[in-house]
Amino acid sequence: MDVVELSRIQFASTTLFHFLFVPLSIGLAFIIAIMETIYVVKKDEAYKKMAKFWGHLFLINFAVGVVTGILQEFQFGMNWSEYSRFVGDVFGAPLAIEALLAFFMESTFLGLWIFGWDRLPKWLHALCIWLVSLGTMFSAFFILSANSFMQHPVGEVLQRGRLEMHDFAAILTNGQLWVEFPHTLFGSFATGALFITGISAIAFLKKKHVDFYQRSFKVAIAVGVASGIGLALSGHEQAQYLVETQPMKMAAAEGLWENSEDPGAWTAIANIDTANKENTSEVEIPYLLSYLSYGKFSGSVTGMNELQERYTKMYGEGNYIPPVKTVFWSFRVMAVLGGAIIGLAILGAYLYARKKLVQSKWYLRLMVIAISFPFIGNSAGWIMTEIGRQPWVVFGYMQTEDAVSANVTAGQVLFSLIAFSTFYIILFAVMVTLFVREIKKGPHHEEEMIEENHDPFMKEGQHAIS
Repeated sequence: MDVVELSRIQFASTTLFHFLFVPLSIGLAFIIAIMETIYVVKKDEAYKKMAKFWGHLFLINFAVGVVTGILQEFQFGMNWSEYSRFVGDVFGAPLAIEALLAFFMESTFLGLWIFGWDRLPKWLHALCIWLVSLGTMFSAFFILSANSFMQHPVGEVLQRGRLEMHDFAAILTNGQLWVEFPHTLFGSFATGALFITGISAIAFLKKKHVDFYQRSFKVAIAVGVASGIGLALSGHEQAQYLVETQPMKMAAAEGLWENSEDPGAWTAIANIDTANKENTSEVEIPYLLSYLSYGKFSGSVTGMNELQERYTKMYGEGNYIPPVKTVFWSFRVMAVLGGAIIGLAILGAYLYARKKLVQSKWYLRLMVIAISFPFIGNSAGWIMTEIGRQPWVVFGYMQTEDAVSANVTAGQVLFSLIAFSTFYIILFAVMVTLFVREIKKGPHHEEEMIEENHDPFMKEGQHAIS
């Protein structure tokens, strides 16, 4: 493989690995803030224990997320220097704000939250975790503002062979950003919710700390239901926006080679023949494509073949059709898992309300597996988003093959790819080990430690050992 392919693989692998931790951090911070707020309002110590216990897992995830995120910044300069030169003036402001405002906001108030237990007033301590949660959302917002520019450039002017920022407000009000951001937030909330409900399900199956985990499950499943519905609604908005701004991506996601009929049928499953640019077999649902695209049961969607001719006239000779199979199936993986999350969340809320949750072992086993659903769904969504934009790195301006560093060799990229992948595997193993160790300690570990330190028999034993 050449340097372009290797650089793309490296960026994809490091980005997807980093994105395992970002949604979980956003989701956990939000749910922990809710738990501590309930503690402040109700003065129920159980919710304080919940905030502390899940906070320990959040801190582990946050630390690993920071480490993996640093590499993303380096890659722009190492492997994609031509891209950095071309868009640096536009990307500089949102990325700087993300680092100087959002990240420092997270770090500062996270420190106050960690060391402020029993030192700060309860309401002020709760405010700290809300500001941490808000900081994670700000961070996502400014990162997505840069990504949205790549999908749908706005507020820019082409001068001296590079893009320069013309209107910062246009970048922050980019329509692409305002369909991406809510969808990302709801996906993150669902990730945190299913993480907590899945671990709670393990505890129910083992009959450990049932009361504690029931309370945790109650808070998380409520967030899960709301975020699942939000995912569906925001995803629908995003699909309608794609029809206007990135019709080729939408057509590839639907496996649509020729213009659809009016009303258009949605292709649920297809055997795609990219060589002959056709689908040899399809399973279709009438009217659904028009509804997904326009919010009504009428309207035709433009196919890839016509769009290819249109783009050839606009941008010159070249292949403007993305890897169709990858875009098509990643969209379906995301959609199916999103539907599963909604169904499981609603069912969990029903079982909890009917007081049948702990006895429903089949559901609990399914929820343990479902911990992975948001992670896989989030990754599939980003694969569709980024692969569906190809061959562009900045739509309409720069193609991916023109964005790589001129002086980097394939051997150098291959070596760093292997090195980073090895490091990430080790880091992931360490993180899982820390998660398991923290969960095994249980939610009452701190109380047990305090009791041991005040137990006279324990102290005598410690003196005897010394």
